[in-house]
Amino acid sequence: MTAVAASWLPLSTGERSVAIEVLVHGPLSRTELARRLDLSAGSLTRLTKPLIESGLLIEVPEAGTPAEVRQGRPSQPLDVVAESRSFIGFKITEDMVYGVVTTLRSEIVARHDRPLASHDPAEVADLLAEMTTELARGYPSLAGIGIGVGGFVQERAVVGESPFLHWRDVPLGELVEDRTGLPVVVENDVAALVEAETWFGAGRGLDRFVVLTIGAGIGYGLVLGGRRVPYAEEDRGFGRHWIIDPNGPLTPDGHRGSAVSLLTIPNIRYQVHAATGRDHTYEEILALAAAGDPMPARVIDEAGRALGVLVAQIANFAMPQKIMLAGEGVGLMDVAGKTVEDTIRAHRHPLASPVGLETRVSDFHDWARGAAVLAIQVLVLGVAEV
Repeated sequence: MTAVAASWLPLSTGERSVAIEVLVHGPLSRTELARRLDLSAGSLTRLTKPLIESGLLIEVPEAGTPAEVRQGRPSQPLDVVAESRSFIGFKITEDMVYGVVTTLRSEIVARHDRPLASHDPAEVADLLAEMTTELARGYPSLAGIGIGVGGFVQERAVVGESPFLHWRDVPLGELVEDRTGLPVVVENDVAALVEAETWFGAGRGLDRFVVLTIGAGIGYGLVLGGRRVPYAEEDRGFGRHWIIDPNGPLTPDGHRGSAVSLLTIPNIRYQVHAATGRDHTYEEILALAAAGDPMPARVIDEAGRALGVLVAQIANFAMPQKIMLAGEGVGLMDVAGKTVEDTIRAHRHPLASPVGLETRVSDFHDWARGAAVLAIQVLVLGVAEV
């Protein structure tokens, strides 16, 4: 089953284009809105009138303009009523579910987390339904649910494969929709994060944009022409076959010198444990490396070089305007940031433009917000595939 939300409103194609432009880029003056959509003033007035009358769009005062100076509607920008609808986003990890409620513009207004005691699909769906009930108490205008899962997702509804949850072909969208009565969309968690950053975050307005995540695994998302590029092997081990150093460390699953073996948190911990016989958390390893402890420092330095190579290669081939680095492993930049930057320069043409690298310190609620944006997109666009 493919989860399809009821459309935002019974809007025409032109009205929907206006509404989306204001949602993503507003508030916008009518002059700017007409320019962006190549519309005449009369056409824009015709399209915006029903949106304002329905309460979806609102005229707002122009920033910095005294009330007595404002002259009629042309000087009043249009904006969406962000609080008119609410959305739930869930991020499912191996042992937790992180939940958020967002506005129509993806601002987080509530959080609710629960431990995941079972990986049984029906029990997970029961838990998500319970969390939805809890979150709905304060936000009755819920319009949809988005769920982000580490794994391969089909048709935005079925978890085809998730190594963290040990799932294959689980119709999660249908299970949760049956229990909540709300439209549900399911997607790979990295893809959800990319969509959120493209519409409302670091990639907004950019033609070419990349999201690179490091943590339990490595995630990659490419945006071209302002739209995320889907690919068949999405989250089926990105980085596992991207060899950074053929002579690099061997990981427990037998892959030597790959981006995964050098950069992911489990493998960094594995390398330090194998060399020292002591088990440390990732944060402890970073602290030890910063303090100059030889083995952690060596492992983190190698990780920094690996990240620099990866970023440089992405920049060389995809030529993005910006690369956003996110995930629970970005603390690496605090310790090995100079190594990363030096390695990027060493693997780029001397005359190449500097890589626009933005590091985003985030937690799992940001991933849950990404899932909520999926629900926003489905509602706004009126389709399941965006």
